[in-house]
Formats: sequence, C-alpha cells, structure tokens
Amino acid sequence: MNAPVVLVPGLGLGPESYARTVEHLVTPYHVVTLPGYGEPAGSREDLHPRALAVRLAEKIRERSVLVGHSASCQIVVETAIRYPELAHALVLAAPTGDVRLSSWVDRAVRLVGSAIPDAPKLVRISPQYARTTLPSIARAAEASRHHDLAAVMPGVKAPVVLVRGRHDLMCTAEWVERLAELSHGEARTLDSGAHMPVVTNGPELAALIERAAALPESS
Repeated sequence: MNAPVVLVPGLGLGPESYARTVEHLVTPYHVVTLPGYGEPAGSREDLHPRALAVRLAEKIRERSVLVGHSASCQIVVETAIRYPELAHALVLAAPTGDVRLSSWVDRAVRLVGSAIPDAPKLVRISPQYARTTLPSIARAAEASRHHDLAAVMPGVKAPVVLVRGRHDLMCTAEWVERLAELSHGEARTLDSGAHMPVVTNGPELAALIERAAALPESS
C-alpha cells in the first residue's frame, strides 16, 4: 500500500499551484498551507523554515511522502530531520536554499529569467500571491534566503528525489546534484519547464511522487 502524500505550496502560492500535478496522482494526498506559503502571516510569527517545520508536523496525520516546491522544500527537509517518523520519502521540486546565490539582486535576476519561458502558463498565479499577501511573502523570503539547505541535507534519513526544470536558473543542475550527493538521493532534470514544475510538468512530477509513495518503508 502506498504512503499518503503531503504537498506544501511554494513561497506565496496556494493549493491551486499543485492542480496540474494532483490531477495525475492516484495516491491519497492533501495540501498543507503555512504562513507565507498560502496563508498570510501574523506580524510576530516566526517564518524561518525550522519554525514552520513545527507547524507542518502538527498537520501531518501519518508517515507520508513530503513534497515541497521552491522555498517550501527547506521546510520539508527540516520537518524530515526533526520528525523522521513522519517522512516516508521526500520529493523536492526546484529546491532553493543555496546561500551562495542568496543576494536579492541575484535571486531577482534568476527568478525573472526562470519565469520567462513559462510565462503563458503562470498567468493564474497572481491571485495566490494576493491571498498570502506581499508582506508575508517578503518576510518568508527573507527568512528562507538565510537558511543553508546544503548544511542540513545530510540529516535527512528518508529517500530523497530532487527534480528541476531544464530552464530553471533559481535551482541549477549543479545545486540539485549537490543536494542529492549530500542526502544520498536522486537528482532529476526534466526536459522542459523552469522553476514551476508543479504547474508546467505535472505528469512527470506526479509520476515521481507516485514512485516515492510506493517505496518500501525504511527503518
């Protein structure tokens, strides 16, 4: 029997961002939103990935495949480290967290460059950002850009699959290969898409999630 799936939207996004992925899933799933990641954040809420990992763990009902997108991958990894009993496997789509590329200027240039190839497919995303609110997104982005994913990746004990689109400038091939090596995981670069594989590469991403859900339970 497959493990259930928990999907966490990327920074500012909501459950709708996974629509083109979940329509290809057979395994039961649910989407968990968090402050800055589908929900507006209170002014005093801690939006660091380690703090949000605690919030995520409270919403996971059983051992599951934990799926993150972009900055939420950092939350998913922290959850798997802190609560290994909840992580059957991890699927990290376009993970960020490379502190070598953390300046605002560098991130902005790479984000725009990654969005251009997929722009026609991303037109429905703006209402999700409006719901999360720009102040919440800005605070969550600031917290995530100081979180070094490579430093914590060796602490993950569950199987890990990392996936990126071919044209993604935010999440480079070198970066996912590095994370795969640190976690003894698998790195995949899709033939198309950029930083939004949850939108642009739904069937391929769903297939990787289904494969992760079918893995035998690790000790």
